[in-house]
Amino acid sequence: MQAQKTQKLLGPIEKNSEIERLYLELASFNQRIQELEKQHPEASTIEALKVSALALARQIDEICCSTASTAIELTRLLAK
Repeated sequence: MQAQKTQKLLGPIEKNSEIERLYLELASFNQRIQELEKQHPEASTIEALKVSALALARQIDEICCSTASTAIELTRLLAK
């Protein structure tokens, strides 16, 4: 799991930058999918792009969830 390895090495600022980069990459995939669907509605390339886009979306979710988990843990520690 590449996303998990990345999460452990990144601080909050780096995570935000990584999330932004992944969102841009995801937007690029989605735009390309739309273009291909217009040109070739049944092309196998579209399916490959959709799989890649879903993988990126999962990676974004994993990073966002790890950031939220870290924030919750810090809040609990500070509350003690």
